[in-house]
Amino acid sequence: MLAIGLMSGTSLDGIDAALIESDGEIVLARLGGITTSYDLPFRERLRACLGARERTAAIDLVEMELTDRHAHAVDLLLETLSISRSTVDLIGFHGHTITHDPAHKFTWQLGAGSYLAECTGLDVIADFRKADLAFGGEGAPLAPAYHSALAQDLPRPVVILNLGGVANVTWVGKEGQLVAFDTGPANALIDDWIAERTGRAFDKDGGIAATGKVDEAVLQRLLENKFFSRPPPKSLDRNEFNIMSLHGLSLEDGAATLSAFTAESVVLALQQFQPLPSQIIVTGGGRHNSHMMGLLAKRVNLPVDPVEVVGWNGDLLEAEAFGYLAIRSALNLPISWPKTTGVKTPLTGGQLFSIVSRD
Repeated sequence: MLAIGLMSGTSLDGIDAALIESDGEIVLARLGGITTSYDLPFRERLRACLGARERTAAIDLVEMELTDRHAHAVDLLLETLSISRSTVDLIGFHGHTITHDPAHKFTWQLGAGSYLAECTGLDVIADFRKADLAFGGEGAPLAPAYHSALAQDLPRPVVILNLGGVANVTWVGKEGQLVAFDTGPANALIDDWIAERTGRAFDKDGGIAATGKVDEAVLQRLLENKFFSRPPPKSLDRNEFNIMSLHGLSLEDGAATLSAFTAESVVLALQQFQPLPSQIIVTGGGRHNSHMMGLLAKRVNLPVDPVEVVGWNGDLLEAEAFGYLAIRSALNLPISWPKTTGVKTPLTGGQLFSIVSRD
Protein backbone atom coordinates (compact mmCIF):
# COMPACT_ATOMS: atom_id res chain seq x y z
CA MET A 1 0.00 0.00 0.00
CA LEU A 2 1.04 3.59 -0.65
CA ALA A 3 0.30 6.03 2.16
CA ILE A 4 0.96 9.68 2.83
CA GLY A 5 1.83 10.52 6.42
CA LEU A 6 1.19 13.99 7.80
CA MET A 7 2.71 15.30 11.01
CA SER A 8 2.26 18.69 12.68
CA GLY A 9 4.82 18.78 15.45
CA THR A 10 4.30 19.91 19.03
CA SER A 11 7.01 22.54 18.50
CA LEU A 12 4.62 24.53 16.25
CA ASP A 13 7.05 24.57 13.32
CA GLY A 14 4.89 23.40 10.45
CA ILE A 15 3.83 20.27 8.57
CA ASP A 16 5.91 17.32 7.42
CA ALA A 17 4.42 15.19 4.63
CA ALA A 18 5.96 11.93 3.44
CA LEU A 19 5.07 9.03 1.16
CA ILE A 20 5.85 5.42 2.04
CA GLU A 21 5.05 1.97 0.72
CA SER A 22 4.48 -0.91 3.12
CA ASP A 23 2.57 -4.13 3.60
CA GLY A 24 1.98 -3.16 7.23
CA GLU A 25 5.03 -5.07 8.43
CA ILE A 26 8.00 -4.36 6.17
CA VAL A 27 8.78 -0.84 5.00
CA LEU A 28 9.12 -1.46 1.27
CA ALA A 29 10.03 2.08 0.22
CA ARG A 30 10.45 5.56 1.65
CA LEU A 31 9.64 7.73 -1.33
CA GLY A 32 10.42 11.22 -0.05
CA GLY A 33 8.62 14.14 1.43
CA ILE A 34 8.35 17.86 1.99
CA THR A 35 8.10 20.30 4.89
CA THR A 36 5.96 23.42 4.94
CA SER A 37 6.49 26.01 7.66
CA TYR A 38 3.81 27.90 9.56
CA ASP A 39 3.88 31.67 9.28
CA LEU A 40 4.16 33.50 12.57
CA PRO A 41 0.53 34.73 12.76
CA PHE A 42 -0.85 31.20 12.29
CA ARG A 43 1.70 29.79 14.73
CA GLU A 44 0.44 32.19 17.36
CA ARG A 45 -3.21 31.33 16.63
CA LEU A 46 -2.33 27.66 17.01
CA ARG A 47 -0.37 28.33 20.19
CA ALA A 48 -3.45 30.01 21.65
CA CYS A 49 -5.31 26.67 21.35
CA LEU A 50 -2.83 24.76 23.52
CA GLY A 51 -4.36 23.35 26.67
CA ALA A 52 -7.95 23.70 25.47
CA ARG A 53 -10.56 21.15 26.51
CA GLU A 54 -13.70 22.58 24.93
CA ARG A 55 -14.45 23.78 21.43
CA THR A 56 -14.81 27.47 20.71
CA ALA A 57 -15.50 29.33 17.50
CA ALA A 58 -11.86 30.46 17.45
CA ILE A 59 -10.57 26.88 17.78
CA ASP A 60 -12.93 25.71 15.04
CA LEU A 61 -11.47 28.34 12.70
CA VAL A 62 -7.92 27.31 13.54
CA GLU A 63 -8.82 23.65 12.98
CA MET A 64 -10.20 24.34 9.52
CA GLU A 65 -7.18 26.44 8.58
CA LEU A 66 -4.86 23.74 9.92
CA THR A 67 -6.67 21.13 7.84
CA ASP A 68 -6.52 23.34 4.75
CA ARG A 69 -2.77 23.65 5.24
CA HIS A 70 -2.47 19.87 5.46
CA ALA A 71 -4.45 19.50 2.23
CA HIS A 72 -2.07 21.95 0.57
CA ALA A 73 0.87 19.90 1.90
CA VAL A 74 -0.60 16.80 0.23
CA ASP A 75 -0.93 18.65 -3.07
CA LEU A 76 2.63 19.94 -2.82
CA LEU A 77 3.96 16.49 -1.94
CA LEU A 78 2.29 14.83 -4.93
CA GLU A 79 3.53 17.59 -7.22
CA THR A 80 7.08 17.46 -5.85
CA LEU A 81 7.32 13.67 -6.16
CA SER A 82 5.42 13.55 -9.49
CA ILE A 83 3.03 10.98 -7.97
CA SER A 84 -0.47 10.47 -9.34
CA ARG A 85 -3.14 10.98 -6.69
CA SER A 86 -4.94 7.87 -7.92
CA THR A 87 -2.00 5.63 -6.92
CA VAL A 88 -2.16 6.66 -3.24
CA ASP A 89 -4.25 4.40 -1.01
CA LEU A 90 -4.73 6.59 2.03
CA ILE A 91 -3.48 9.39 4.26
CA GLY A 92 -2.36 9.03 7.88
CA PHE A 93 -3.33 12.34 9.53
CA HIS A 94 -1.96 12.94 13.00
CA GLY A 95 -3.26 16.47 13.42
CA HIS A 96 -1.80 18.82 16.02
CA THR A 97 -1.94 17.85 19.69
CA ILE A 98 -3.26 20.76 21.72
CA THR A 99 -4.03 18.83 24.92
CA HIS A 100 -2.89 15.42 26.12
CA ASP A 101 -4.10 14.21 29.53
CA PRO A 102 -3.92 10.42 29.69
CA ALA A 103 -4.69 10.36 33.42
CA HIS A 104 -8.19 11.55 32.55
CA LYS A 105 -8.36 9.62 29.24
CA PHE A 106 -8.39 12.84 27.26
CA THR A 107 -6.39 13.76 24.19
CA TRP A 108 -7.15 16.26 21.47
CA GLN A 109 -5.44 16.35 18.10
CA LEU A 110 -6.71 19.35 16.18
CA GLY A 111 -7.58 18.50 12.57
CA ALA A 112 -10.74 17.45 10.69
CA GLY A 113 -10.27 14.03 9.09
CA SER A 114 -13.52 14.13 7.12
CA TYR A 115 -12.73 17.57 5.72
CA LEU A 116 -9.22 16.50 4.74
CA ALA A 117 -10.67 13.52 2.86
CA GLU A 118 -13.05 15.88 1.07
CA CYS A 119 -10.25 18.32 0.20
CA THR A 120 -7.78 15.71 -1.05
CA GLY A 121 -10.08 13.09 -2.56
CA LEU A 122 -8.25 10.41 -0.55
CA ASP A 123 -9.26 8.17 2.33
CA VAL A 124 -7.94 9.50 5.63
CA ILE A 125 -7.16 7.70 8.87
CA ALA A 126 -6.97 10.01 11.89
CA ASP A 127 -7.65 9.96 15.66
CA PHE A 128 -4.90 7.41 16.23
CA ARG A 129 -4.65 7.90 19.98
CA LYS A 130 -8.22 7.61 21.27
CA ALA A 131 -8.65 3.83 21.15
CA ASP A 132 -5.41 3.33 23.08
CA LEU A 133 -6.57 5.71 25.81
CA ALA A 134 -9.95 3.98 26.00
CA PHE A 135 -8.27 0.60 26.61
CA GLY A 136 -5.95 1.69 29.38
CA GLY A 137 -3.02 3.15 27.44
CA GLU A 138 -1.32 6.53 27.50
CA GLY A 139 -2.19 7.22 23.86
CA ALA A 140 1.46 7.99 23.14
CA PRO A 141 4.07 7.54 21.86
CA LEU A 142 2.91 5.79 18.66
CA ALA A 143 5.91 6.18 16.34
CA PRO A 144 7.75 3.23 18.02
CA ALA A 145 5.88 0.80 15.75
CA TYR A 146 7.62 2.42 12.80
CA HIS A 147 10.95 2.72 14.59
CA SER A 148 10.87 -1.01 15.23
CA ALA A 149 10.11 -1.79 11.59
CA LEU A 150 13.04 0.32 10.41
CA ALA A 151 15.45 -1.01 13.05
CA GLN A 152 15.28 -4.65 12.00
CA ASP A 153 18.61 -4.46 10.17
CA LEU A 154 20.46 -2.47 12.84
CA PRO A 155 22.71 -3.84 15.59
CA ARG A 156 20.54 -4.23 18.67
CA PRO A 157 19.72 -3.20 21.28
CA VAL A 158 19.35 0.27 19.84
CA VAL A 159 17.62 3.40 21.08
CA ILE A 160 15.83 5.83 18.80
CA LEU A 161 15.47 9.19 20.52
CA ASN A 162 13.00 11.69 19.07
CA LEU A 163 13.77 15.28 19.99
CA GLY A 164 10.62 17.05 18.89
CA GLY A 165 8.62 19.44 21.03
CA VAL A 166 8.46 16.61 23.56
CA ALA A 167 11.15 13.90 23.64
CA ASN A 168 10.38 10.20 23.43
CA VAL A 169 12.53 7.13 23.29
CA THR A 170 12.17 3.71 21.67
CA TRP A 171 14.30 0.74 22.78
CA VAL A 172 14.47 -2.21 20.41
CA GLY A 173 16.00 -5.32 21.97
CA LYS A 174 18.04 -8.09 20.37
CA GLU A 175 14.95 -10.22 19.84
CA GLY A 176 12.81 -7.31 18.68
CA GLN A 177 11.40 -6.46 22.12
CA LEU A 178 9.89 -2.99 22.11
CA VAL A 179 9.83 -0.48 24.97
CA ALA A 180 8.93 3.18 24.57
CA PHE A 181 7.86 6.26 26.50
CA ASP A 182 8.11 10.04 26.63
CA THR A 183 11.23 11.21 28.45
CA GLY A 184 10.43 14.88 29.02
CA PRO A 185 10.53 18.17 27.14
CA ALA A 186 12.85 18.53 24.16
CA ASN A 187 12.51 21.63 21.99
CA ALA A 188 9.19 23.04 23.19
CA LEU A 189 10.43 24.78 26.34
CA ILE A 190 13.54 26.12 24.64
CA ASP A 191 11.43 27.42 21.75
CA ASP A 192 9.02 29.09 24.20
CA TRP A 193 11.91 30.71 26.06
CA ILE A 194 13.55 32.01 22.89
CA ALA A 195 10.23 33.22 21.45
CA GLU A 196 9.33 35.11 24.62
CA ARG A 197 12.72 36.78 24.91
CA THR A 198 13.63 37.41 21.27
CA GLY A 199 10.57 36.83 19.07
CA ARG A 200 12.51 34.17 17.17
CA ALA A 201 11.07 30.70 16.70
CA PHE A 202 14.02 28.69 18.07
CA ASP A 203 17.67 28.71 19.14
CA LYS A 204 19.41 27.95 15.86
CA ASP A 205 22.04 25.23 16.34
CA GLY A 206 21.95 25.90 20.09
CA GLY A 207 24.07 29.00 19.60
CA ILE A 208 22.41 30.98 22.41
CA ALA A 209 22.48 28.06 24.87
CA ALA A 210 26.15 27.42 24.12
CA THR A 211 27.08 30.89 25.42
CA GLY A 212 25.12 30.55 28.66
CA LYS A 213 25.71 28.91 32.04
CA VAL A 214 23.46 26.26 33.53
CA ASP A 215 21.67 27.35 36.70
CA GLU A 216 22.00 24.16 38.73
CA ALA A 217 19.35 25.13 41.29
CA VAL A 218 16.74 25.75 38.61
CA LEU A 219 17.75 22.54 36.82
CA GLN A 220 17.25 20.50 39.98
CA ARG A 221 13.81 22.02 40.56
CA LEU A 222 12.80 21.07 37.03
CA LEU A 223 14.01 17.52 37.57
CA GLU A 224 11.92 17.20 40.74
CA ASN A 225 8.74 17.12 38.65
CA LYS A 226 6.68 14.04 39.54
CA PHE A 227 6.70 12.96 35.90
CA PHE A 228 10.25 11.64 36.28
CA SER A 229 9.42 9.35 39.20
CA ARG A 230 6.58 7.68 37.30
CA PRO A 231 7.49 4.30 35.83
CA PRO A 232 7.09 3.88 32.07
CA PRO A 233 5.18 3.57 29.86
CA LYS A 234 4.24 7.23 30.24
CA SER A 235 3.46 10.19 28.06
CA LEU A 236 3.64 13.91 28.45
CA ASP A 237 1.53 16.94 27.61
CA ARG A 238 3.50 19.80 26.08
CA ASN A 239 2.18 22.10 28.82
CA GLU A 240 3.09 19.91 31.79
CA PHE A 241 6.29 21.97 32.05
CA ASN A 242 6.64 25.72 31.57
CA ILE A 243 9.32 28.41 31.65
CA MET A 244 8.02 30.26 34.71
CA SER A 245 10.79 28.97 36.98
CA LEU A 246 13.43 30.48 34.68
CA HIS A 247 12.35 34.09 35.00
CA GLY A 248 15.24 36.06 36.41
CA LEU A 249 17.77 34.20 34.28
CA SER A 250 19.45 35.79 31.30
CA LEU A 251 18.46 34.72 27.80
CA GLU A 252 21.63 32.67 27.47
CA ASP A 253 21.53 31.06 30.92
CA GLY A 254 17.87 30.11 30.51
CA ALA A 255 18.57 28.45 27.17
CA ALA A 256 21.58 26.63 28.61
CA THR A 257 19.55 25.40 31.60
CA LEU A 258 16.69 24.13 29.44
CA SER A 259 19.12 22.34 27.12
CA ALA A 260 20.72 20.65 30.13
CA PHE A 261 17.23 19.74 31.36
CA THR A 262 16.49 17.85 28.14
CA ALA A 263 19.83 16.04 28.32
CA GLU A 264 19.33 15.03 31.97
CA SER A 265 15.82 13.79 31.18
CA VAL A 266 17.30 11.45 28.58
CA VAL A 267 19.91 10.21 31.07
CA LEU A 268 17.11 9.32 33.50
CA ALA A 269 15.24 7.51 30.74
CA LEU A 270 18.22 5.34 29.81
CA GLN A 271 18.25 3.93 33.34
CA GLN A 272 15.14 1.96 32.36
CA PHE A 273 16.96 -0.11 29.74
CA GLN A 274 18.87 -3.32 30.25
CA PRO A 275 21.03 -4.06 28.44
CA LEU A 276 22.09 -0.58 27.45
CA PRO A 277 21.94 0.17 23.74
CA SER A 278 24.99 -0.02 21.54
CA GLN A 279 23.94 3.21 19.87
CA ILE A 280 21.56 6.12 20.27
CA ILE A 281 20.25 7.55 17.03
CA VAL A 282 18.40 10.84 17.14
CA THR A 283 15.50 12.07 15.06
CA GLY A 284 13.43 15.26 15.22
CA GLY A 285 14.49 18.88 15.00
CA GLY A 286 16.72 18.61 18.07
CA ARG A 287 19.29 16.59 16.14
CA HIS A 288 20.17 19.80 14.26
CA ASN A 289 21.14 21.43 17.56
CA SER A 290 24.86 20.72 17.87
CA HIS A 291 24.93 22.05 21.44
CA MET A 292 22.19 19.64 22.48
CA MET A 293 23.79 16.72 20.68
CA GLY A 294 27.10 17.47 22.38
CA LEU A 295 25.45 17.58 25.81
CA LEU A 296 23.79 14.22 25.17
CA ALA A 297 26.97 12.53 24.00
CA LYS A 298 28.83 13.81 27.06
CA ARG A 299 26.16 12.74 29.54
CA VAL A 300 25.16 9.30 28.22
CA ASN A 301 28.69 8.12 27.39
CA LEU A 302 27.47 6.33 24.26
CA PRO A 303 27.61 7.11 20.54
CA VAL A 304 24.89 9.69 19.81
CA ASP A 305 24.27 10.25 16.13
CA PRO A 306 21.54 11.67 13.90
CA VAL A 307 19.42 9.01 12.21
CA GLU A 308 20.98 9.93 8.88
CA VAL A 309 23.98 7.76 9.85
CA VAL A 310 21.77 4.71 9.32
CA GLY A 311 20.16 6.06 6.16
CA TRP A 312 16.93 7.46 7.64
CA ASN A 313 15.57 10.97 7.13
CA GLY A 314 15.08 12.62 10.50
CA ASP A 315 13.05 15.47 9.06
CA LEU A 316 10.45 13.07 7.67
CA LEU A 317 10.55 10.16 10.12
CA GLU A 318 7.50 11.12 12.18
CA ALA A 319 5.43 11.82 9.07
CA GLU A 320 6.51 8.49 7.58
CA ALA A 321 5.50 6.86 10.85
CA PHE A 322 1.91 8.02 10.53
CA GLY A 323 1.74 6.80 6.95
CA TYR A 324 2.92 3.42 8.25
CA LEU A 325 0.44 3.50 11.14
CA ALA A 326 -2.38 4.29 8.71
CA ILE A 327 -1.52 1.19 6.70
CA ARG A 328 -1.43 -0.93 9.85
CA SER A 329 -4.76 0.54 10.94
CA ALA A 330 -6.33 -0.24 7.56
CA LEU A 331 -5.10 -3.85 7.92
CA ASN A 332 -6.33 -4.05 11.55
CA LEU A 333 -2.79 -4.56 12.86
CA PRO A 334 -1.61 -3.30 16.28
CA ILE A 335 -0.12 0.18 16.54
CA SER A 336 0.47 0.12 20.32
CA TRP A 337 1.52 -2.48 22.90
CA PRO A 338 1.64 -2.82 26.69
CA LYS A 339 5.28 -1.70 26.85
CA THR A 340 4.93 1.24 24.48
CA THR A 341 1.80 2.94 25.80
CA GLY A 342 0.64 0.73 28.69
CA VAL A 343 -2.43 -0.46 26.80
CA LYS A 344 -3.76 -3.75 28.21
CA THR A 345 -3.23 -5.80 25.02
CA PRO A 346 -1.77 -5.06 21.56
CA LEU A 347 -4.24 -2.73 19.90
CA THR A 348 -4.93 -1.16 16.55
CA GLY A 349 -6.28 2.36 16.33
CA GLY A 350 -7.34 5.21 14.10
CA GLN A 351 -10.65 6.19 12.52
CA LEU A 352 -11.25 5.92 8.79
CA PHE A 353 -12.77 8.89 7.00
CA SER A 354 -13.66 7.46 3.63
CA ILE A 355 -14.48 9.20 0.36
CA VAL A 356 -17.27 8.27 -2.01
CA SER A 357 -15.23 8.58 -5.18
CA ARG A 358 -11.81 9.65 -6.33
CA ASP A 359 -10.74 12.14 -8.98
